[in-house]
Amino acid sequence: MKIAVFPGDGIGEEIVPQAIAVLEGIGKVFNHQFDFQYGFIGGAAIDRFGEPLPKESLATALLADAVLLGAVGGPKWEGLDYSVRPERALLGLREQMGLYANLRPVMLFPMLAGASTLKSEVIEGINLLVVRELTGGIYFGSPRGVEKYEGHERGVNTEVYTTPEIVRIAKVAFETARKRRKKVTSVDKANVLEVSELWRKVVTEIHKDYPDVALSHMYVDNCAMQLIRNPRQFDVLVTTNLFGDILSDEAAMLTGSIGMLPSASLGGESRKTGLKGMYEPIHGSAPDIAGKDVANPIATILSVAMMLQYTFGLDREAIAIESAVFEVLKEGYRTEDIYSLDNKKVGTKEMGRLILERLKGHRG
Repeated sequence: MKIAVFPGDGIGEEIVPQAIAVLEGIGKVFNHQFDFQYGFIGGAAIDRFGEPLPKESLATALLADAVLLGAVGGPKWEGLDYSVRPERALLGLREQMGLYANLRPVMLFPMLAGASTLKSEVIEGINLLVVRELTGGIYFGSPRGVEKYEGHERGVNTEVYTTPEIVRIAKVAFETARKRRKKVTSVDKANVLEVSELWRKVVTEIHKDYPDVALSHMYVDNCAMQLIRNPRQFDVLVTTNLFGDILSDEAAMLTGSIGMLPSASLGGESRKTGLKGMYEPIHGSAPDIAGKDVANPIATILSVAMMLQYTFGLDREAIAIESAVFEVLKEGYRTEDIYSLDNKKVGTKEMGRLILERLKGHRG
């Protein structure tokens, strides 16, 4: 199983090694062999090669079955032109690998209910999945840019979706819902945006092929409110690139820390058993805490569990990782972002070691 590894910037260099150690542990317990190919992207690539996504790194990603990514970006590169900023590496990988569907599960570990800023009675039992379209919409539409206009400047970005783009992401949402609680909420702004009007029309049409799945529609502003008011009402949320970017980060905070949530960006078929994908925590590079051994590696570790499930079809192995994380949290170990006075505070490396230790107790 060939895996391209891009630690990226900031805390990426600290959290990715913990996930790699867990994968190696899985290999020993379940008798699997992983081939890790390392490369540079983002700010780290800019510093070395003058560009955020070097050809060598892109080639490594395209030849792999799956990509494991840490995080990219930071204040150091914010003054660069948008076309060469670290974040362009992510957009480039998504586009070149055909990764059109981003899956972000939002599940609350019961022992972390106190870490959330919301009341426990609101968030207990939440288990939802945000399915975000990833290669269309306003991040990729044209025309775009800043131009001279009537003696001033005008910034332009274009929200564009075609029927095929909406069809394929809707199918991902409905297929995924069939394996969950069979409920899809499509999020748009169809009351004021023509592109959302098309989105709603196409999703409604595709729903005819999934009569066993319930479908509802919700405006994005109402959805943002409902995620705080009553998040348990949601099972699968499917939405556009921009709306999904915002709502998934909001949903992340329901769990108490953005450092807890993994993600999978999926596209074409892998040469193995499942979808080719890029797996990464949803948090950023957090340069303010980089190098201090305080970052939470759990989101990255859970991301490799998603990798095992979606790309390699190794459900038992994915469950083993999730169980190991659960056990460590149940025993009271916490990184700084989820720590409270009655817990045992540990650093990045120690949290990774503890999870690996529990993982070794599982039988293959």
